[in-house]
Amino acid sequence: MSDIKVAVVHDWLTGMRGGEVVLEAILRLVPNADLFTLMYNPGTVSDLIANRKIHTSFIDRLPFKSKRYRHYLPLFPLAIEQFDFHGYDLIISS
Repeated sequence: MSDIKVAVVHDWLTGMRGGEVVLEAILRLVPNADLFTLMYNPGTVSDLIANRKIHTSFIDRLPFKSKRYRHYLPLFPLAIEQFDFHGYDLIISS
């Protein structure tokens, strides 16, 4: 898969739970993939995830996003639509 451009999209990176374990498995399979997420709290995920170039949405810059990110749920569809995936051959959503 090294000859195709891959984007991996994950809802939010705020801790290590089941979804993040699945994300780690995906990132091992596609090590050159770009990682997109609505928000990222540094220090809350594994090094495998944290050492990636992480593209975040505008929600990542809103106040109180670390503790009250679920209050922003109505904005999630708009935020995800702001990512530009043109030029990617494969998009994986976890």
